[in-house]
Amino acid sequence: MLRVEFGVLGEICARAGGQAIELGPARQRSVLAALLVKVNQPVSLDQLTDCVWGEDPPRRPTATLHSYLSRLRTSLPAAWDGGIRRGGGGYLLRADESAVDLHRFRDLRDRARTSDDATAQRLYEQALELWRGEPFADLDTAWAREQRHLLQGERLAYHDVRLRRGGHAALLGTLESLAAEHPLDERPAAQLILALYRSGRQGEAFQQYERIRKRLAADLGVDPGPDLRLLHHQMLTAGVAPAPAEPAPAPPTPPPAGVVVPRQLPAPPPVFVGRPRELATLDDALTGDGGDRVAMISAIGGYGGIGKTWLALYWAHHHVDRFPDGQIYLDLRGFDAGNAPMPVETALRLLLGALGADPAAVPQRPEEQTALYRSLTARKRLLIVLDNARDTAQVVPLLPGTPSCTVLVTSRNQLPGLIAGHDARHVPLDVLDAAEARRLLLHHLGPERVDAEPEAVAALVERCAGLPLALSIIAARALMSPWLPLASLAEELREESTRLDALDAGELSADLRTVFAASYRALEPEAARLFRLLALHPGPDIPPPAAAGLLGRDARRPMAGLVRAHLVTEHAPGRFALHDLLRDYAAERACAEDTEAERDAALRRLLDHYLHTAHAAALLFYPNRRAIQLTEPLAPGAVPVVLRDHQQAADWFAAESQALLWAVSRAADAGLATHAWQLAWSLADYLNRQGRWQDILTTQQAALEAARGQDDLVGQCRAHQTIARTHLRLGRYDDARAQLDHALDLSTRLGDLALQARANHSLTMVFSAQKRHGEALAHALRALELYRDLGDKSSTADILNSVGWEHAELGHHREAIDHCEQAVALYESLGDPYGQAAALDSLGYAYHRAGDPDRAAGRYRHALRLFREAGDRAEEAACLLHLGDTHRSAGDEAAARQEWRAALDILDELDRPGDDPVRSRLTARLGLAGDR
Repeated sequence: MLRVEFGVLGEICARAGGQAIELGPARQRSVLAALLVKVNQPVSLDQLTDCVWGEDPPRRPTATLHSYLSRLRTSLPAAWDGGIRRGGGGYLLRADESAVDLHRFRDLRDRARTSDDATAQRLYEQALELWRGEPFADLDTAWAREQRHLLQGERLAYHDVRLRRGGHAALLGTLESLAAEHPLDERPAAQLILALYRSGRQGEAFQQYERIRKRLAADLGVDPGPDLRLLHHQMLTAGVAPAPAEPAPAPPTPPPAGVVVPRQLPAPPPVFVGRPRELATLDDALTGDGGDRVAMISAIGGYGGIGKTWLALYWAHHHVDRFPDGQIYLDLRGFDAGNAPMPVETALRLLLGALGADPAAVPQRPEEQTALYRSLTARKRLLIVLDNARDTAQVVPLLPGTPSCTVLVTSRNQLPGLIAGHDARHVPLDVLDAAEARRLLLHHLGPERVDAEPEAVAALVERCAGLPLALSIIAARALMSPWLPLASLAEELREESTRLDALDAGELSADLRTVFAASYRALEPEAARLFRLLALHPGPDIPPPAAAGLLGRDARRPMAGLVRAHLVTEHAPGRFALHDLLRDYAAERACAEDTEAERDAALRRLLDHYLHTAHAAALLFYPNRRAIQLTEPLAPGAVPVVLRDHQQAADWFAAESQALLWAVSRAADAGLATHAWQLAWSLADYLNRQGRWQDILTTQQAALEAARGQDDLVGQCRAHQTIARTHLRLGRYDDARAQLDHALDLSTRLGDLALQARANHSLTMVFSAQKRHGEALAHALRALELYRDLGDKSSTADILNSVGWEHAELGHHREAIDHCEQAVALYESLGDPYGQAAALDSLGYAYHRAGDPDRAAGRYRHALRLFREAGDRAEEAACLLHLGDTHRSAGDEAAARQEWRAALDILDELDRPGDDPVRSRLTARLGLAGDR
């Protein structure tokens, strides 16, 4: 049977057959995590609720948990010999414990606890190799924090073993980090104090004791515990037992006399945090082949300042014992700010010199130099670090010809030729997460300074966006100016236009702008132009069609060049992202190299791309909506995306909604009023279906202000009407009325019957919500007259439904049924199942009010089926409420409660504020108001 591997010692994950399984949102993954912690044991719904939400569960967590469990069952492969099942008063996940990293970890831990120290150390190291980062990394509940705390204790047990075996010097850096991260935890503090004392740093050991004693007194009002006090007493009385020297690895076999053993590695990075996955990848590459092949070629890639060299050196220094014939380091200067890339001939001569070759005997021809180099490295266990490579062509002649050597290559460019032609392991680097970035600042600045300004530190972490070099530069500036508050540095990083100035410590190697410039200068002209123009698109990411709009032509080739240069990342298929600090640099280059007219033209092409695609998507999303006429011609070079159906339109809106919100604002700021209001119009239906009403108000207000600035009456009228409908959804009836008064006035001044009809239609909805059904009916009949004069069948169907509803509310049963049936028939002829569902719901209400519950229930069930097919969960809930009301009026209380509870479960799952009125009606009917 298929085996599924689960992981919680890092981000929660699952893999089957080597392929990652999509596990859904964080709370759904937390359900899986809770089941994995107790694999093959039942976990009650109360326990799951506590694991997922802690002390702040939703109103009805059970329905949501059932939904999460159902989706997880669907996600996990059917061919797997396991699954999520009910049993023992809860749910359990059946799986082989060895398939869960946490349980493999616990097995190794348990064996370590009953072993001698040497065996225990080896077992603990195997256990900790299973960690891929912070356990339960993507969860932030009290339960997850407790699990992390328990697991952290296992690391401390490992440190106890290392300290008993004399590993105090090797552990100092790790223990300093732990003590800084957990300033009130006495156990890592005691371990650090002991390691400092045994390393001959007795003064620092006493200072560390005083530091935690004062912190415990200030924060908790307590003294150190007995273990820490005993250690302090032993230090005062010289009673700390000396530790044995840590067993050293077996020394390598001495080389024969006259053989050169190069030891060229630069010093390891003084501060190193994070990168557990990348280090594990390098470890796996070194040991994963089995047999006698121990060699690897790993290409470590990422943009300037991401920490490629530090990763290579950190890993290299931790594995020097694996390379008894030496370690060679060579900076190939592929992106040096002041020098050209190192020629291959120069690199070969330096490598030959490192291997002891007589300079006078080195041949002149490069191919003969390569042959000699490969002869000298044959069958040797060498580590060769080739730092800052420009491209594959610079590296290939420097590769040994024997599998016994290991090569680490770092480069700002991707090296596809090295990966495809030489089986190199690709190790891409990304930015540090917030916790790792804070740890890096903590290492540089010390706990006192970091703890003194927590808000400023958080701002520095956010504005450096996880880039290690940026964090190190800002830390260097802070260290050079110890009197300068960190808040001042954070303020310097606030403004995008001056942020790179703040990230300049006065030297080329500590100037982020210089580092970025080296990568930028290496680009081909078209890729460089695209990089500059990407600064105009501050959305979270950009697809190739939008990039083509910026560039004015197909952008796939230059975008690929930017990906190879690690200046953009393809974080999802067809979605390209630019780091915030690189965006700042791109904006600088755009202002310096492109004219204002060129930038304006690129922006216009981009906005045209979004407007024309969004307009087409809106009509697919709501096919019977009365379209607006796009009055602005499509700019040359802007090519809209071709969307074919409702699903493609919905997917496009989901992917681009953040960029579209920005596009409305950017168009308004640029004085492009027509673009602003037409983009806002195109986006409104999607946002409304998503319940994102604040986003609707924000975009429509920006469109309204832009239209006012250009005296665009149509744009103003459209914005007022959409704002009014949103206020109506939020229950702000007076605000909605005020907006519609403006819309009706503008549409009358324009003489636009369609806009007048829409304003009257919206006023119908407002008066209806206020229970002023006579006024609502008057506006509905006026709108019906206008829509029929215009020949607008879709809107006529909408207003017929409203007329029927208002007649029902006024007790005009025959008129209500007649108009609702007309609406149903017209929607059916238009092929609009969603509108048909709404009209059937109204028809059910009319029959209910007329005293015919059987016909009412039949119409409601038909509407319910159509709402479910359309995927509108909120309307499904409302229809279930109405169906329940009908059952109650027919005397079937049990059936009524069943429908109401199903409706309430849906609304609890959606958890949207705009559904609160419906939720309140349901809780009242179920008699739950006092319990919720």
